[in-house]
Amino acid sequence: MTNSLPIGPVMLDIAGLTLSSHEQDLIQHPNTGAVILFSRNYQTPEQVTKLINNIRAARNGEILIAVDQEGGRVQRFQTGFTRLPAAARFEQEKQLAQSAGWLMAVELLAVGVDFSFAPVLDVDCGVSEIIGNRAFSRDHEQVTVLAGLFKQGMKVAGMAASGKHFPGHGAVALDSHLALPIDERDLDSIRNQDLQPFKHLIAAGLEGVMLAHIVYPNIDGHAAGFSPFWIQKILREELNFQGAVFSDDLSMEGAASVGGFAERARLAQQAGCDMILVCNNPAAAEQVLEALPVSNDPLREERLLRMKGRPLMNRSQLHQSKKWQTISSLIKLFNQQ
Repeated sequence: MTNSLPIGPVMLDIAGLTLSSHEQDLIQHPNTGAVILFSRNYQTPEQVTKLINNIRAARNGEILIAVDQEGGRVQRFQTGFTRLPAAARFEQEKQLAQSAGWLMAVELLAVGVDFSFAPVLDVDCGVSEIIGNRAFSRDHEQVTVLAGLFKQGMKVAGMAASGKHFPGHGAVALDSHLALPIDERDLDSIRNQDLQPFKHLIAAGLEGVMLAHIVYPNIDGHAAGFSPFWIQKILREELNFQGAVFSDDLSMEGAASVGGFAERARLAQQAGCDMILVCNNPAAAEQVLEALPVSNDPLREERLLRMKGRPLMNRSQLHQSKKWQTISSLIKLFNQQ
C-alpha cells in the first residue's frame, strides 16, 4: 500500500459490535496504532471476524488488534471459544499450560486478533484480589516455568506474548483500576522475586511487556508506567528487553496522579512506552491522539510489528484440526475437575 501510515503510539477501543463512521475516522488518525477489544465488542466468532476486518479496512496501513484473553476471570471472548482455566490451576497439571497457551492463541488468531495481553507474570503474594488466581503461582520459580510453557504454546500457534504487569502487581492489596497502589519493598526484594519471571521470559524472547500502575517509593517516585528508571534502567538495560513496551490503561485511577490524559500520555511516552492504552473513555482517547506529536520511529514500529499475529488456520480449518479437537476437549475436562 503506497504512502501507508506507520503504526501509531495509541491503542484505543470501540463502543460496540460494529464500527461507527466516527470510529473509522479515529482509526485513520496518524497516532492510532492498535485497537483493544472487550466483551462488549464480542457476540460470535463470525461477528468479531467481520468487525476486525472492518477495523483493518479503516486503516491505511498496519494496525494491531489486541484483547485480554488470559482465562479464568479475564476472558473477553467466551461463546464459541473454549473456556480457559485460571492460570493458578496449572500448578495441578503443569503439562496443560503449554496446550492452553496454544489453544488460547490459535482460537484468537483464527478470528483475526493479533495478540492477547498474556501471560500474567505477577507472583501472587496472597494480598491482591485483582491478581489472585490470575497469577500462575505464589512461587516465582513456578510462575517462570508455567508462564514459560504458556508462552511457548502461544509461539507455536503464531502469537507473540506480552507479559504483565512489570515489575510486579502481586504484592499490593489495592486494585490499580480504582486507586494508586503503593509497594514499599526495596529493589533487592523485587529483583529476587517479582523480576525473575520477566528476566527468564525476556531471555527466552518475550516480545511485549505491559507496565503496572504502581509506585515503589523506596525505589523510584514515579508509578512504573511513567518511570524512566523502571523502563529504561531496569527493563531495557538490566534485563536487556528489546521488545514492545505497553502502558497499562491510562483511564485507570492508578494513572490519575500524574495529571490529565494528555500529560499521562506524554509522560508514559517520554519514559519509554512504545504504545499508550486509553480505554473506556472515548473523549480521553481523542484528546491523547491530538496531544501526542506525530512521528515516524522505525525502531518503535519494528518492535510493535513483532506483535503481529501469524495465524495457522481459519475457523473452519481449526475445527477440522485433530490437535484443536484434542486440546479443547482436554481443557474442557480439566475445567470440570
